[in-house]
This record gives sequence, C-alpha cells and structure tokens, in this order.
Amino acid sequence: MKLITKLAVSTLAALAVTAPAASAATRQYEGTVVSVDRGDRSFRLRDSERGTVRVQVVASTRFERIAGFAGLRAGRRNVEVTVKRADGRWVAVAVERSGGGGHHGGHDD
Repeated sequence: MKLITKLAVSTLAALAVTAPAASAATRQYEGTVVSVDRGDRSFRLRDSERGTVRVQVVASTRFERIAGFAGLRAGRRNVEVTVKRADGRWVAVAVERSGGGGHHGGHDD
C-alpha cells in the first residue's frame, strides 16, 4: 500500500511540475498585421500592450473568420493569434478575427 501511495504522489508531483511549463509556452496576442511574408509563411503582428511579434504559420494552424493565410494583409486590424514556442519561433496555433461586430448568433427584432 505504501508503494502505491508513493507512486501516486510521485506521479502527481511530476504532473504539477510539467503542466505549468506547457501552459506558459502558449501566449495570445491581438492587434494589427504589420507585414506578411508569403515566402516564409509568416506575419508580424503589432500588439499595443506587448509590442510586435513575428508569427510562423504552419499546416496545422486554424483560421477563424479569416480566409486562411491568404486572408492576412498588412493593415488588417483586430487579429487575434494564439501561439506556442517551437524551435525558437512563435508558431500560430489559431488565427482569428476578434470582435465580430456584436452579432453573435442573436436575432435582430
């Protein structure tokens, strides 16, 4: 019984140590697209609170309310990106148009 308890405690301790590191590697930025590099499949986003960040787009990047990578243009505002750190770069997990103009599935009466 003591062996099982020790194993359970060790497992929980290992999970507690690794979980914050995984979530700390994911960040969210929101702002205006400064530039798009089609050849490198990357773009730069200016976040008013955090500055400008360069984001790499990969095949698994999800796009919402933006027509994929082709829909990104310099000057496009209200772009929200969730990124993770991989190989020293910020890689886009999801890119979407923030805001939405207040029409969130409701009915205009």
